Amino acid sequence: MIAADLVEGLAQRGWSLALAESCTGGLIASAVTEVPGSSAVFGLGVVSYSNEIKEQILKVPAALIRNHGAVSEPCVLAMLDGVNKLSQATLCAAVTGIAGPGGATADKKVGTVWTALSHGLSRWVTVHEFNGDRAAVRAQTVEVVVHGLVKIMKGATPW
Repeated sequence: MIAADLVEGLAQRGWSLALAESCTGGLIASAVTEVPGSSAVFGLGVVSYSNEIKEQILKVPAALIRNHGAVSEPCVLAMLDGVNKLSQATLCAAVTGIAGPGGATADKKVGTVWTALSHGLSRWVTVHEFNGDRAAVRAQTVEVVVHGLVKIMKGATPW
């Protein structure tokens, strides 16, 4: 289980983890906390499913959401910055996307998911176009993020 590798590696390094999740609704945090001992490394997870919570808790500017949308690179980076400021964790991740079946627009189809990861001052952001139903999109997002965090922890780039 890759989440176990993540938790074990974080513990060995004395690192911490924080998450800001939208479309996954806490599934990344769930995968991490399935691992015994995760409380030693995982201190904060924010499920910011609504724009209001993105604004209030993660301090994503309302104008940013209005101008770019909640499913955008600027939004996921602002979410990442927000969870990093709240937690001061060694590794942080943020995700926002359209899991479906509704919510698609002309330029953002179901399966569009922005992910952003950070380690110290380094940040990585990318957009994914996942296929499948809601559960498949969410599962693929969890897998990509956890694998990316493990890669960063091992000194590689996440994608």
